[in-house]
Amino acid sequence: MSQQRVTRPLNGEEYLESLRDGREVWLHGERVKDVTEHPAFRNSARMAARLYDSLHDPDFQSTATDTGSIGLTHPFFRTPRSKEDLKADRDAIAAWARMTYGWMGRSPDYKAAFFGTLGANAELYEPFGDNARRWYRESQEKVLYWNHALVNPPVDRDRPPHEVKDVFVHVEEEKDDGLIVSGAKVVATGSAITHFNLVAHYGLPVKDKEFALVCAVPMGAPGLKLICRQSYEMAATSPFDYPLSSRFDENDTIFVLDRVKIPWENVFSYGDPEKVNTLIPNSGLVHRMTFHGCTRLAVKLDFLAGLLLKGVEATGTKDFRGIQTRVGEVLAWRNMFWALTDAMINEPDPWHGDALLPKLDYAMSYRWFMTLGYPRVKEIIMQDLGSALIYLPSSTKDFDSPELRPYLDRYVRGSNGMDAVERVKLMKLIWDSIGTEFGGRHELYERNYSGNHEGVRAELLFAAQQSGTTDELKGFAEQCMAEYDLNGWTVPDLINP
Repeated sequence: MSQQRVTRPLNGEEYLESLRDGREVWLHGERVKDVTEHPAFRNSARMAARLYDSLHDPDFQSTATDTGSIGLTHPFFRTPRSKEDLKADRDAIAAWARMTYGWMGRSPDYKAAFFGTLGANAELYEPFGDNARRWYRESQEKVLYWNHALVNPPVDRDRPPHEVKDVFVHVEEEKDDGLIVSGAKVVATGSAITHFNLVAHYGLPVKDKEFALVCAVPMGAPGLKLICRQSYEMAATSPFDYPLSSRFDENDTIFVLDRVKIPWENVFSYGDPEKVNTLIPNSGLVHRMTFHGCTRLAVKLDFLAGLLLKGVEATGTKDFRGIQTRVGEVLAWRNMFWALTDAMINEPDPWHGDALLPKLDYAMSYRWFMTLGYPRVKEIIMQDLGSALIYLPSSTKDFDSPELRPYLDRYVRGSNGMDAVERVKLMKLIWDSIGTEFGGRHELYERNYSGNHEGVRAELLFAAQQSGTTDELKGFAEQCMAEYDLNGWTVPDLINP
C-alpha cells in the first residue's frame, strides 16, 4: 500500500518569501524590486501573512477532504457535500474576514470560490480535466493565493473582440509546449501580492477561437506586467491617521500579458468559444463567489455598525430619536446579509453527485441589495456624524506640539468622557472607511463587486428563468386566474353573485 503524502499550507513567513519571484510590478514609473518590502505593498502583504499563520493555529484548523493526501486546509477550498460543510465554509470565511475587519475582499480564500468547485466538476474542463483536478489538489493543499482578471478593458466595447485585438487578451501562437498570449484585462485586484491569476472571460460573448481562453498565470511569468494604480498604503502618513489605508490596500492593476507563455498544463479551456462564454455561469463560481462576498460584507457591516455606534456616542447624539432610527437601519442591513448567508447554507442547490452549492436565488439577491445597502450605510454615517468627521487635527504631529496640545485636549474631546486622542483616533478611522481615497474606492468596489449595476439586476431574471422559478411564479398567478372566468367562479366552493 502506498503511503499518503502529508501536506500543509504555507505559513506567513513562507508566504512572504513566495512573493519574491521576480514578478514585474510597476508603480510611479519604476519597477518594484520586492513587494514585501516596498511601502506600497508591504503591510497589505503582512496582513495576508497573518491569515496564513492562522492556518497553523489549532483553533482555526479544519481537516482537508478530497485531496488524496493527509493535511489541513482552509475549508472553503474543498468541495462541500453537506450543509455542515457549507456552514464550516461560511464560518471560516468570516473568521478570516474578521482578521481584516472585512476590508480585504480578495483575501486568499476568495478565489477558492472557483477552485473549490473543481473537486466536483473537473469534467466540465475536458480535454483539460486533469489540469482542473491537479489545481484543485494543489490549491487546497498549499492554500494558494489567486486573483482573477475576467473583464475586457473599457476600450472600444462597442466593437467585437476581434476588432480590438491590440487590447483584448488573445492567443498569438500555438506551440507544442503551450500558448503565447497577449492583451490586457480588468482589474487584477490584489495581484501584486498573490501567487497566480485566473484569466477567464465574462461579458459579451467571444466568437473567435483565439479569444476563447481560460488559464492560470503565475505572477512571476515572463512578460506579465502589473501596472498599479496609486497606492493608498504608500500615501498613508501614519497608522493613526490612516488605519485602514495603511494596511488593507489591495492594489488594483492594469493586467498586461506581453507574449506570455502559458504551458498546456495551466490551461482550463481553449479554442471553444461556446464553452468559454458559458464556463463561468456553469462552473459554480457565481454561487460561491457571492457566498464569500456576502459573508465578508456582513463582517464589514459589523465593523461599520460598531464605528457608527461609537461615533454617535462621541458626538453626544446617541439618544436622539432620528439618530436611533438610522442606526437601526444600519443594523437591519447588517442583519439581512447575515440572514442571506444562513439561507444560502440551509437551502443549498444540489450539484454534481453529492456536492452542494450555496443557494443561487439568495446569492443573486445579495448582489442586488449590496448596491443599495453599502451606499446607504455610508450615507447614514456621513449624514449623522457630519462635521465630526472633519473637525480634526491634521496628523499625530499636532498632538506632539506642546503649544497645541492643551487646545486639542479641550476643544477636540469627545462626549461621555472620551478624551481628544481617543475621539480623533475614532473619527480618523471612520473617515478612512468612507471618506478617503481608500474609502471611496471601497464604495466603488462594493457597487461593482458582482458586475455592472444593470447586469446584476438582469441576471436575477436570467437565473430565475434558468432554474424554473419564473415558470413557478407565473403558474402561481395562473392558479388564481383559473378560479374564475366571464361566467363567474369555476371552483365549486365559491358562490356567484
